[in-house]
Amino acid sequence: MSAPHRSVANIRGGQLPSISASSPHTPPRAAPSAFGSPSTLRAEEDLIVIEIGSRFVRVGFAGDTIPRVQLQLPPEQQRRVGDYRIWTARGEDDWTKRPRGQHWGEDYELWRNDVRTTDLGLVEDKLHRLLREAFSKHLLIDSKPRHLLFNQFQSPMISLLSNATMSTIAAGVRSAVIVDLGWGETIVTTVYEYREVKCTRSIRGGKHLVSSLHRIIRDALREQGTAVRETDEEEAEDRHVLSFGECEDICTRAVWCKPSNKNKTTQAEPGEGLPTVQEEQEQDELEQEEPEAPSAATQEAKTITIPLQSTRPPTNLTVPFSRLADACENTYFEERPNAPCSFDDEELPVHWLVYKHLLHLPLDVRATCMPRIIFTGGCSKILGLKGRIFDELSELVRMRDWDPVTGRAAEAVKKNPKLRRYNSRQAGTGPTAVLGQEGEAGEEDGVWHDAANAIPETNAIDEKLDRRKTKPIQGELRALESLGPWTGASLACQLKVLAVANVEREAWQLHGANGASRPGDVDAKTQQRQSLGHGGLMRGAAGGQDRAWTLGAWGVL
Repeated sequence: MSAPHRSVANIRGGQLPSISASSPHTPPRAAPSAFGSPSTLRAEEDLIVIEIGSRFVRVGFAGDTIPRVQLQLPPEQQRRVGDYRIWTARGEDDWTKRPRGQHWGEDYELWRNDVRTTDLGLVEDKLHRLLREAFSKHLLIDSKPRHLLFNQFQSPMISLLSNATMSTIAAGVRSAVIVDLGWGETIVTTVYEYREVKCTRSIRGGKHLVSSLHRIIRDALREQGTAVRETDEEEAEDRHVLSFGECEDICTRAVWCKPSNKNKTTQAEPGEGLPTVQEEQEQDELEQEEPEAPSAATQEAKTITIPLQSTRPPTNLTVPFSRLADACENTYFEERPNAPCSFDDEELPVHWLVYKHLLHLPLDVRATCMPRIIFTGGCSKILGLKGRIFDELSELVRMRDWDPVTGRAAEAVKKNPKLRRYNSRQAGTGPTAVLGQEGEAGEEDGVWHDAANAIPETNAIDEKLDRRKTKPIQGELRALESLGPWTGASLACQLKVLAVANVEREAWQLHGANGASRPGDVDAKTQQRQSLGHGGLMRGAAGGQDRAWTLGAWGVL
């Protein structure tokens, strides 16, 4: 039997604790769970951003400006229990020998693009070890020794984001040309309105830069007379005179890039004249402000001493400072006669790669992306490399313009005076006027109106808006700075931006890598692949449908 004095609110809220009315007190208030401790919901609400590179893993929380930790896995951390090779008598010489069929520094990589000779299980174990260390020691969100991704991990979904698109977001623009100077290769990607339009690659990367620097150091040691003794020429090519870690450290600290030696032509803007300066004042300014340009002999005289600890025996190498720039020249700016025809499509120098990439873009995309060239990657931190690439690209644009047809025949056609007169004659003739029924152009009456040649009416509001609107920069080369792909992904995840590709935990455990293998799934998933633009996001949010797809090969029965 219910008491008549109890209200519905008291029944729903529960019985309040009885407090003596004689003592002063504060009325109790039930604290909602939204204001309580978030420890119970942290593992489900935290968005974790993971950037997996060829040699590193960056991990952090969404919304942070920088990752919490960047982890690598060098060879000394890949030894198993009971591996004492580094303390053996011949263990010191193992790193100097390059195994057949392997490149130098392969042990420092987490994965390779060519997976035909790669043990994918070993790659999985490496990533699992790095992610487990990042989660348990640095993020402090899970200390249980369990697998991290979809094998016994509580993550409901994994979103895949594009590196180039995230770099564009981190730069604060919607369209850009991303030049990724990475470890294995150089990738040039055009992003137009958050969509990847075109992507080209070249094998010139940090791997070739370190190998080129090693050849320079080996030749310098031979000239100095302290090189490692080789029995024959074949053994000399298979043996390295110093370790990969020390050579990479020298590359990070001492390698630089020479400026462009081509004449830079500057054009005065229309409407601007040269300032009038007195002759004596001009000579005094030149004598006081312009320093003398260092000669080539002066640059060659500057030397640098590099202590080498991994050589046998350890020695100090004295090498001209300008010689260290040859590694960057040979890697990124190799010059051959009849360039770029003498290069393969996969080995173009960086400035030729960017120029041909821009040349094959549509006109509107090129005009929008030219003022937004972004350099990313680890090798972009080399002193003077970004400026040199930009100067070489500007020189190519000045010399060749944006004409894809080159050669003697094209130059002869351009210099033909008959074709010039014909083109000027065609350009001078205007459009033919539209005649009315009575045969006179421009005649108007109460019924017929010449709409084609009519002057549009002016709108005062549109004129004010046009005056306030700043014209976008188009058609000129300009470089921008970006905070990096990880920061862009952190911002995108914090703003709840829908990813193009989502891998669900349940679908992955149910189907694995063959999630979209039936023809019906292929058609449905193809229609759901929206871009990161605002239109695609609105369509995805309005539809309320699941936009996820797995990593299976579409159309395979």
